[in-house]
Amino acid sequence: MFGRHDTNLKKIEESFDVRIVSRGNEIVVTGPDEEVEKVSSLMDALLGAVRQTGPLADHDVRYAIDLTNTGSISRLDEVVNSPIIVTPRGKQVRPRGLGQKTYVEAMRKQSLVFCIGPAGTGKTYLAVAMAVAALRDRQYSRIILTRPAVEAGEKLGFLPGDIQEKVNPYLRPIYDALFDLLGVDTFEKYMSRAIIEVAPLAYMRGRTLDDSFIILDEAQNTTAEQMKMFLTRMGIGSKTVVTGDITQIDLPKGTYSGLEQIRIVLKDVEGIEFIYLSEKDVVRHELVQKVVQAYDRFDRKKPRHEPGEER
Repeated sequence: MFGRHDTNLKKIEESFDVRIVSRGNEIVVTGPDEEVEKVSSLMDALLGAVRQTGPLADHDVRYAIDLTNTGSISRLDEVVNSPIIVTPRGKQVRPRGLGQKTYVEAMRKQSLVFCIGPAGTGKTYLAVAMAVAALRDRQYSRIILTRPAVEAGEKLGFLPGDIQEKVNPYLRPIYDALFDLLGVDTFEKYMSRAIIEVAPLAYMRGRTLDDSFIILDEAQNTTAEQMKMFLTRMGIGSKTVVTGDITQIDLPKGTYSGLEQIRIVLKDVEGIEFIYLSEKDVVRHELVQKVVQAYDRFDRKKPRHEPGEER
C-alpha cells in the first residue's frame, strides 16, 4: 500500500494538508480534523484494494485521491470488484476507474458499443480483454480485430515488405494486447486456427461476421463510408465494439471522420451505447494525463474547425 520507498504516502501528503508517519503496522496522520478524516477514509479504501488486488499501481492511488476529493471514495470498491480476466502471468485485468467500469458494463450489456476518449484510457485493451474473456467462456466462436491503415506521415508504398508487412505496424497495439492477455503460444494457436483474426479494415468489405466479438480500433481514422461498411458486417450472435480518439484524426484535409458522423447518425438508436472517457481515466504515466489536459486547454483557445477540417 505504501508503494516503493513510500511513494504512495508521499503522494497522499502532497494532495492533502497532512503529515503521514508509518511506525511498524501503524500509520499516524496529523493535520486539520477534516483533512485527517479524508485521509483516514482514503487509507481504509486503499487497504481494502490491496487485500483484493495486491500492490497498487500509481494510477490507482491518483484515482483514489480524486475520488476522495469528490467525496466518492466509497465507490473505489466498485472498481476493485470488477475483474475481467486473469492473464497467464497472473495479472488481474479490471477497470481502473468509474469511467472504465461504465465502459465494461456497457460491453457486457449491449451488442454495439462506441468508446471515445483520449490516448491512454484503456479503450482498446479493455475491449480486447472483454473479447478474450468472452471467447474463453464460449460466448463467441472467434474474435475479429481491425483498424484502418491510415497513412500518418509515411506513404504505405514506401514502406518495406509485402502488403501484410506494410500494415502490421498499424495492428501492433492489438497484437501487444493479445500477447499480454493470452500469452504468445495461445495467441499463435488461435491465429493459426482463425479463432482470432487481426486485419486491416479494408479486408472486412463483403463479409458477414456471425457469432463473433468484433473490435474496430482507431475508428476516428475511418471515413463515413468505411464506418457504414464496417457496421453492416455485424452478423447474428455478434458483439461489436468501436474505439477511437476524435482529437487525433489523421484523415486527409476535408475528409469527415466516420466516428464523428456516427455519433449523430446513431444517437437515438436503442441497443447502442456511446461511452466517453476523459483525461481522468488515463492509466498510463501521470504525465500523459497532464499532456491530455494541456492539449484540451490549448484546443479550447483555438477557433472551432469545420467537420473533417484538419486539426
